[in-house]
Amino acid sequence: MGLFPSYIENSAAAGGVKKPSVPREYGIDFATGQLTGQTVAGREAIKVWVWLALQTPRYRHYVYSWDYGNEYGDLIGQGYTEEYTEAEVRRMTEDCLLVNEDIREISGFSVKMERDTLSVTFTANTIYGDIEIKDLAVA
Repeated sequence: MGLFPSYIENSAAAGGVKKPSVPREYGIDFATGQLTGQTVAGREAIKVWVWLALQTPRYRHYVYSWDYGNEYGDLIGQGYTEEYTEAEVRRMTEDCLLVNEDIREISGFSVKMERDTLSVTFTANTIYGDIEIKDLAVA
């Protein structure tokens, strides 16, 4: 028996290479925003992470790092042109989501503006498969 716990000895014996773990999240009913009581893994966990990151304002909550969340609030009430707003929403969405190492890229991005609401549609290309997000209200 060594001085260190067995999990440290086992990882060192395996060459010190840490296996990537499958992401896990608590399941969410996306229509209501309520927890489902289930635990989801892999692709569904990334979908939950994407939804939560796009619902959380960046820099507002101390519990999250400055890399987590969105900056959509910076666009509200500014009177920017539609083209500029669409470009900024795309940039902000990519900045928000690409911090997750399981997300490779964002494709098929489109923005729909109706009165005071922006909704985005895109596909997040992840290592677990593509995740389609349709008409997610962002502001």
